[in-house]
Parts: sequence; C-alpha cells; structure tokens
Amino acid sequence: MEIHKLTVREMRGLIKDKKVSAVELTQAMFDRIAEIDWKINSYITLLKDEALMRAREVQERIDKGKAKSALSAVPMAVKDNICTRGIKTTCASKMLENFVPPYDATVVKKLYLEDSVLLGKLNMDEFAMGSSTENSYLKITRNPWDLERVSGGSSGGDAAAVAAGLTGFALGSDTGGSIRQSAAFCGVVGIKPTYGAVSRFGLVAFASSLDQIGAVARDVTDCALVLNTITGYDSMDSTSAKVEYPDYTGALINDVRGIKVGIPKEYIGQGTNPEVKKAVLDAVEILRRLGAECEEFSLPMTEYAIPAYYIISSAEASSNFARYDGIRYGYRAENYSNLLDLYKKTRSEGFGTEVKRRIILGTYFLSEGYYDAYYKKALKVRTLIRKDFDDAFKKYDVVLGPTTPTTAFKIGEKRDNPLKMYLGDTYTVSANIAGLPALSIPCGFDSNNLPIGLQLIGRHFDEKTLLRVSYAFEQNTGFHKIKTGVRA
Repeated sequence: MEIHKLTVREMRGLIKDKKVSAVELTQAMFDRIAEIDWKINSYITLLKDEALMRAREVQERIDKGKAKSALSAVPMAVKDNICTRGIKTTCASKMLENFVPPYDATVVKKLYLEDSVLLGKLNMDEFAMGSSTENSYLKITRNPWDLERVSGGSSGGDAAAVAAGLTGFALGSDTGGSIRQSAAFCGVVGIKPTYGAVSRFGLVAFASSLDQIGAVARDVTDCALVLNTITGYDSMDSTSAKVEYPDYTGALINDVRGIKVGIPKEYIGQGTNPEVKKAVLDAVEILRRLGAECEEFSLPMTEYAIPAYYIISSAEASSNFARYDGIRYGYRAENYSNLLDLYKKTRSEGFGTEVKRRIILGTYFLSEGYYDAYYKKALKVRTLIRKDFDDAFKKYDVVLGPTTPTTAFKIGEKRDNPLKMYLGDTYTVSANIAGLPALSIPCGFDSNNLPIGLQLIGRHFDEKTLLRVSYAFEQNTGFHKIKTGVRA
C-alpha cells in the first residue's frame, strides 16, 4: 500500500478501519521522507522521535474511543513561520536560526486538540518574502514535478511536501499568494481563508494587514476538513472575526447549477502564458457544461494591485522587523563598537538580500516627504480594489482566473530580476489586499507536464461557495489525482 498517495480522508479511513495504526502511518511518512526529501528539500526540521511518541499516545486515545476527529492520527507539517512550542521556528532566516518559541500558534493548538501528528517544519522564502523558496537561508526547495524548477513561494516547502506525499496536509501563510502560487506550481490544492477567519496568533508577522494562515492539501475535501479545525474566533488575535463558522464539508456537493462565475478580462490578457490561458478557459467551459453561468467582466484596478501590494507590504514589514535588533532574541553580531553598530551589523548579517530590500523600500515609503506620495496613495488604491470586488460580487458568486501567469519556472531564472519575480503575483495579491478568501486547484498541465492552477476568489467568509465550485470541478476532471513522478 502506497500510503503517501492517500488523501487525509483516506488515511483517516485506514485508521478507523484498523488497517493501519497511527504509529505505522507516521513511520510510513518518515520512510517516504527519508527516501525522497533529500532531492526536494521541503523540510527544515524533522520531529521523528516526538511524532512517533505522539502517534502512540493518539493510538491509545483511538483505542479508548476518545479520538474521533476527522484528523485524528493524520500526519501534518507546518511552515516554519508558525510558532511551535519547544521546536525551532526559523522563518528560514539566519536571524532566527536558533529561535525556539515558548508557545504554540493557535492553529497548532487546535490541530493538536484534534489529535493530528506533527512531522516537522517546512522550508520557505526567508520571512515569507519571495515567490520561489530560493530566498531561504537554509536550502532551496525543488518542485517534485521537475527538480530543476522552483516549488513556488513563499510556501514552497508546503506545496512540495504535499505533492510528493511527505505529509498528509500542511499549514502555510499567504501574504500575497504564497499558498496559492505554490499550490499551482506543484499541482495541489491551496486555500487562503478570509482575513480574520483563522487566528494569526503565533504567525511570525511579515505584513500584518495581509498575512493569513491557510491549508495546502491533495484535494478540496482535505482542505475543507482542515478549515473546519483552524477557523474560528480567537481572543488572542485582535483581527480575529467573531462570526459563525459553518461545517465546510457541507459545501462538498457536485452541483454548480445557478452559480454565477465572473472571469476578469485582465486575468486572461497578454501577460498570461497561452497554455495557462487555454487551461483556464477550458475549465470555464467545464463549469458552464455543469450548469454554472460564466461570463467575462472587468476589474479595472488590477493593474495597480502589484505596486499597491508591494508598497503596503514593504511598509508593514519595515515596521514589524524593527524588533530584530540583536537585543531581545534572534541573531546578534559578535563584534561591534557601540549600540548603533550592534543594530547595523546584526541586521546586515542576519537578514538576506530580499528581506533587506523590502525593509529599505518600506522605510522609504514611510519616510517624511514620501508617505503621502506612496503609502497613503497605496491605501487609497486598496480601497478602490476592494470596491472593484464589492461591485463584482453584486453580480457574481465567484471570480475565476489563472492562479499564476505561467507554470513553474527554472531555479535561478528570475533570482536576479526582482520585478519579473514580483509580476508573478499579479493575480493573487488582490485577494490579500481586499481580505477575500481564495483557492487554487489544479486545472491542467502545460507542454512540459507542469501543473496549471485555477484560482477562485469569493465573498468575505464565503469559503463554502469556493469549496462547492472547486469540488464540483474536481469531481468532473480528476487533475488532482495525477501524481508527481519523483523517485528516489
């Protein structure tokens, strides 16, 4: 039995039917990691002894009838910017290379309560800044579909691990598309919930008004099961929304009749690779045949989304990263002459190129004489982007388009051209700017046999409609069932 190819639901079924134990399932995942991950580099920290011990405890609870969750004994992994008590949380940075948090993130606590088994922490772009996982201080994560290509970013470790069968599911963070872009590149499903639907307590901040924790999994059902656990109000997070959260598995119906789908003209324009465009338009035809009402419309503020996003996110990063000063925690320079020199050397040595670039940009945008010209104007654009979507959702239930303009590019191809790299986020950043839920699902392959992602964006707190449409698409296509060909 190839356990690494199973979905969360299938793994849980084996446990429930007593065909495998929690310990056997966990050991099988570590066997797969030992066999494959030396090629992919998806993990930063592995927790084999701790995971096997927890699996034994979970199995005892299962035997006593106390562990009945849909995620009981299911192996999970989390991006290394989500805090885990007593376990290194590095953010893939020299600055936090040896940082061990004294507490768990709320999402981790919730998954522990559901008896999930944590396998380890996943690689990422340093402090979640990047679109390829090439900015990690520790290693480059490779795409399981083609080891010469990137796995996406900044949640590249998540998507690669799920695609290669190195975990049941993964938690990632999405500031401008990190979950969705990585999922698209690796041919898996990734969802960024509505801002405020999932607690950010314990997520190391990059840009606080944009960051959101979400899930990466093999199919839509698995994403719904994880969302059921991680969503909900948290008093530890001042941005957490106190609303009623549904059972997301109730949305998993193979029916899109009457659903209205809008396709922005700007998302299928000249900047989109022809093969990506064709796959997306083919997906539209499938939904149309299933009974959805699909039509093109315009989101005129799309062209301003990238500059607005990078101004806002860099400004917030500049503010958030002032805490890394070599005094309280994290890396500290060894040789310095005074306090100012300590700050300067610590930050120069502890941060990578991309992080320093964004801190400098953000400080510039917030500086006297430039605040009104850049940051304040970006906030006004943010309001207009939100209005674009508000207007769209008066008519449409979901907005559909490609997740990314291209499929996965080769390692090193864009490393020296930040602007070219940034433009890869063209279709994903708007959902973060507007705080909307968004999901990426496989919808085809290009001529290089690389996965193509289809993005669905929904109304605030309407993840159920996204799951319903994507589930119906999934049930009538089967792209999610095609596995990577990576071998040891």
